[in-house]
Amino acid sequence: MQTLVIICGVYSLGFAGFHIAFWKLFGWKKDLGNLRFYNKAIMQILNLRLIYVFAFTAAVCFIFPRELATTALGKTFLAGNALFWLGRTIEQFIFLQHNSRMVRILTGIFILGFILFLLPVIF
Repeated sequence: MQTLVIICGVYSLGFAGFHIAFWKLFGWKKDLGNLRFYNKAIMQILNLRLIYVFAFTAAVCFIFPRELATTALGKTFLAGNALFWLGRTIEQFIFLQHNSRMVRILTGIFILGFILFLLPVIF
């Protein structure tokens, strides 16, 4: 299970990198300029906080894989992350009702995150 926890760390680190690229990937310099200043700030602040959360989660997975896989506190941390990804999957259907290949791929990746973080909790 410790190996699976390390994989959860890699998964989280990948999402930190993905969110770092949001400004360029989604043309935020131009698109966010169309928002009111506070909405523009909120979008960027939330994204920066997500980068921190993903990087922190990755670090905890890399530094404490045994503890995460074997202790109640560790399993609670992993279960919380599993619920994060389950919630993110559900929100995908609520807020991004767009049937495109990329949306389907991302939905699958979010489901993968739910499963990855849940497996060490239940086994």
